[in-house]
Amino acid sequence: MQTSVHWLENVAFEAKSESGHQVVMDGSAAYGGENRGPRPMELILMGLGGCASFDIVTILKKARQDVTGVVCELKAERADAIPAVFTKIHLHFVVTGTAVKEKQVAKAVELSAEKYCSASKMLSDGGVEITHDFEIIEAA
Repeated sequence: MQTSVHWLENVAFEAKSESGHQVVMDGSAAYGGENRGPRPMELILMGLGGCASFDIVTILKKARQDVTGVVCELKAERADAIPAVFTKIHLHFVVTGTAVKEKQVAKAVELSAEKYCSASKMLSDGGVEITHDFEIIEAA
């Protein structure tokens, strides 16, 4: 896997992925940014949420659960000192579907956290405390 990041101007950068996608990142106004895109650390958090959500959907579908929606809400804390690394991240999954079993969702969350999610494993091995919980909403 490879990517490239090109400086645009001020503190804005464009990242281009090997799969042909682009994303603009920008710093805060305090550093000369113009809010043209997410901050790089926000992208790390988004990547974690995407990786974990991918696992949850895949595992629940394999378990034949009638899932119609998955939302991953993440909250993170960062160190006060530089580098301002993540110290804690909490993932809250909201799973919507018909007759979705709590036991299956709990298993999916556990498997993602402990076995499948590369982003979660990388961050937790790096000292980030990662916690998870979930709720199930019955589809209307």
